[in-house]
Amino acid sequence: MGGLDDQWREILHQNRLHAKSNFCTSLPVDPDSVEKCGKNPPSPTGFKKPDCYVMKSTAQAQELICHRMRVTVKATTKERMKRLGSCAEYRLVSNQFGIHKSTVKKFTYMFCKGMLKGPTKELIRMPNEREASEIARRFEAAHSIPQIMGLVDGTHIPILPPSDGFKDFVNRKGWPSYVLQAVVDDKCCFRSISCKMPGSAHEANVLRQSDLFKRAHLLPKNIEGEDVRLLLVGDPAYPLLDWMIKGYINLTREQESFNVYLSSVRVGVEMSFGILKSRWRVLLKRSDFHFTFAPVMSSTCCALHNFCRLERDFPNSNWLEEINDPTANYPQSTQPVNCQYNASGNSVRAALTTYMANHFPLRTGHLH
Repeated sequence: MGGLDDQWREILHQNRLHAKSNFCTSLPVDPDSVEKCGKNPPSPTGFKKPDCYVMKSTAQAQELICHRMRVTVKATTKERMKRLGSCAEYRLVSNQFGIHKSTVKKFTYMFCKGMLKGPTKELIRMPNEREASEIARRFEAAHSIPQIMGLVDGTHIPILPPSDGFKDFVNRKGWPSYVLQAVVDDKCCFRSISCKMPGSAHEANVLRQSDLFKRAHLLPKNIEGEDVRLLLVGDPAYPLLDWMIKGYINLTREQESFNVYLSSVRVGVEMSFGILKSRWRVLLKRSDFHFTFAPVMSSTCCALHNFCRLERDFPNSNWLEEINDPTANYPQSTQPVNCQYNASGNSVRAALTTYMANHFPLRTGHLH
């Protein structure tokens, strides 16, 4: 596991400096919680620290293409973090940093595209067998349900839609968006993301179009006489599969109890989206990015989210309070219940329901 590249050091260092300035409240990284990057402690989640050669070379190239006053790597680092962390318009960022708004746009696009080619692939990846087993062990220790290695859900990212095909992007709440589907682990790190379907798409269709189907290489384990894979937990909008489990609709006492245990696990994915948007607020509001760039920007923010989690740089509590204000943000679209299931998925869920009923107290409540 190599040390942090200079570009990543620069990101954290500049955010630490800016915490002392007048606009520190809008920075996406809390510098006071970041320890010295040079020590590079082992990652608690199994991720590799990214090789940022692409980002570094991109930043150096940006210095060369400026024909007037040279724009340094430090200045571009500040501008990128401000742009992604505040959802400020190009004009506002331009005025703050003394850089023309066309340059702000160019640097932001180059940074996000550079991230997508290199660091994002290392920061966002599905766990291997050893890591998946360890994640399942921690989920079971916290929530009692065995065999859970990830949580899957979607959230809507506001966009400026094209005039041609506008209706395809309008979600059930009536505003245009892309659907960001993500798998998160027990530490609120993103393990798989997909952001390529318009807001009108059902979550089940988003799932079918993602790479997740190809990455469900999970380990079998015998529970109550059934071979049970390591599982992902989805909400009622997803189909019931042999590698994806969700709660029941028509409930017995045992099934209701299973839903309550499952609901306690699913809180983690909503918390992850909340942390993501509270830090990278460009995902909160409709920004002036071209709609085709929204998936690249969303992927960059998810990768930076993971980077901050690895560095133990946790969000400010005030950020999380603001993100929960329903009057300040777009309402998230809800999806109808998906009744599709296969026989293997039904058997797996029944086996887990029996296991939970036999080994843990029955609980009552509502499916989250």
